[in-house]
Amino acid sequence: MDGGGRGGVYNPRTVEEVYRDYQGRRNGLIKALTTDVGRFFRQCDPNKENLCLYGFPSEKWEVNLPAEEVPPELPEPALGINFARDGMPESDWLSLVAVHCDAWLLSVAYFFGARFGFDKSDRKRLFSMINDLPTVYEVVVGHNNKQTVAKSSISNHSSTKSKSNAQGRGSEPLLKYAKLQAKDEEDELEEEDEDGEDDDEEDEHGDTLCGACGENYASDEFWICCDICERWFHGKCVKITPAKAEHIKQYKCPSCSSNKRRP
Repeated sequence: MDGGGRGGVYNPRTVEEVYRDYQGRRNGLIKALTTDVGRFFRQCDPNKENLCLYGFPSEKWEVNLPAEEVPPELPEPALGINFARDGMPESDWLSLVAVHCDAWLLSVAYFFGARFGFDKSDRKRLFSMINDLPTVYEVVVGHNNKQTVAKSSISNHSSTKSKSNAQGRGSEPLLKYAKLQAKDEEDELEEEDEDGEDDDEEDEHGDTLCGACGENYASDEFWICCDICERWFHGKCVKITPAKAEHIKQYKCPSCSSNKRRP
């Protein structure tokens, strides 16, 4: 068993030591749920007994049975994470485990704080340091979204090449809306540009003009296509955001909408 694990002798006593303990355990859990996810998934066999995911100060992780002693030396992680493994989509299961990991990490940190008598200012300082880090859940969801965007981009690029007229479909902008909201996704876009994929998209849509303002297509702006007249528009010109577009089954531009209302 790694030092600082179940029943270990590692006892951080200062705010800085507890924070370093939190960081190490957090990094270990993130590894299990992202880079080591294949191994973690295999170890969470639903046919086994109740299993827990432990993170250690050394940035390692372990799937194991819960501690036998009552009460345990440290707060215990969520029990039986393996039972739900095959009962939901993998990404949802990982996100659920991540939420429980965040709760466990905070309980361990504040356990040490209570044990060694942290006062109000110490607890506030500890929480402020912890709160400056993304949660395990945020990291795991961002990692899954990044993989999904990468797969979707490759799939959309292949599909676009196989069509003779790719810019006449209203659903296409929903799949490739252009301002990515997370920095990780922006980094992914830059990597694709190095591979030449973004150059293909610019060549394909470079001559497209906005039906409202007449300006050219730009890959860093959100565009949407009217399903009636098949003209393209800047989202800002027709007051449509990527979030709104996701809920539109059939988009009609202002011109087509007004034409339909005339007798």
